Amino acid sequence: MTNENPTPRRVIKAAAAPRSAVERGTLFLPCAAGTEPLLVDECRRLLQDRCPVEAGRGGVYVDGDVDAAMRLNLGSRLAQRVLWQVADGPYANEHDLYAIARRVNWADWITPRQTLRVDASAWRSPLKSLNFAALRIKDAVCDVMREAAGERPSVDTRHPDLSLVLHLGPEHASLSVDLSGEALFKRGWRDAQGLKGEAPLKETLAASMLAAADWQGRPEDGGLLDPCCGAGTIAIEAAQIACGIAPGLARRFAFEKLLPFRAHLGAWSTLRQQAQNAIHAPAVPIWAGDVSFRMTDFATRNAERAGVRHAIDFKTADALQRPAPAERGVIVMNPPYGERIAPKGQGQGAGPARGESGGEKFEGAADAADFYARLAAHWKKHYAGWTAQVLTPEPKLPGLMRLKESRRVPMWNGAIECRLFRFDMVAGTNR
Repeated sequence: MTNENPTPRRVIKAAAAPRSAVERGTLFLPCAAGTEPLLVDECRRLLQDRCPVEAGRGGVYVDGDVDAAMRLNLGSRLAQRVLWQVADGPYANEHDLYAIARRVNWADWITPRQTLRVDASAWRSPLKSLNFAALRIKDAVCDVMREAAGERPSVDTRHPDLSLVLHLGPEHASLSVDLSGEALFKRGWRDAQGLKGEAPLKETLAASMLAAADWQGRPEDGGLLDPCCGAGTIAIEAAQIACGIAPGLARRFAFEKLLPFRAHLGAWSTLRQQAQNAIHAPAVPIWAGDVSFRMTDFATRNAERAGVRHAIDFKTADALQRPAPAERGVIVMNPPYGERIAPKGQGQGAGPARGESGGEKFEGAADAADFYARLAAHWKKHYAGWTAQVLTPEPKLPGLMRLKESRRVPMWNGAIECRLFRFDMVAGTNR
């Protein structure tokens, strides 16, 4: 039984038989815990306040339509997925789940020749088996389809046409259609092969860091620097923002195969073309680099695939020695957890595991404290007038850096509780 953050309980109307019933509904956009207010602002901006938006625990609700669903998939940088809720209700056993799923006219969503998959998650559910719960949902869908069309769809666990998400709370179940398919952090540019052993920062969390910093690539925001860029995720996300590139422009979505959206594919093509036409030259510079030549080269190639190589100035350099590239700007960085940045060309052997920055592991707390203290001293000496946004699971980071934060924003990096600290740099001490 998995134990995940619960999808907030919210009573919704089950999809009825008429085709028009799936033209409008309740959308749920899950996001990293702590970023819900940021996602609310993003949804309102993308939908131009045309749809009611409400924050929940672990995500945001939107009372929207097909057009809203397409716009959110194309334009949301912070959401993990866009889910269309189709049924919910109280349950005590798997038979109740079967009854909930039977309330939906599944012939409105797919044909018998298409495929489906059911994924289940739970929070304090009394059921013993999530697999059996998912199986009962699948049975209900197939039975409804057989009664309506004389045939039933088959199951495809890898590339289904209809992907269903079942969430089980202690007493309440909700069933949704996943309109995104692959998670939205998959923008379509990252090398599927990648570097073996890497654990890069997800694009959605990088975008959340930028949103929390209120950095939007405007001239008044100033340039942006990531001195330990690793795979380049923060810099690439920032460059796409600065260039007006929609995050979903280079990928496909599950909703494109679903019946309720077929009549809207012309409008979808228009939305994509409008997004393509909105791309522009950046108004601010973006600098990035890593202590490792290997990682800087990898990030550069990622930027090329993302279409923003021209917008990022990459440079292999030690973060403890890199001079400020401008009089003012914003540093946004995600130091490797439990690792340090080694001088370039040193300590890059096969031994230590590497994370987003490609540096070596810390040998101990003293090593970490020394690095952060030296980094803060370097910033105070060379980056006066800059602000720094640092994401870390270390709650004592301000003490390690001997700096006083001006703001801290709780964020979760997967299962890791983190904080985004803001430091306003001035010359000398900042105590």
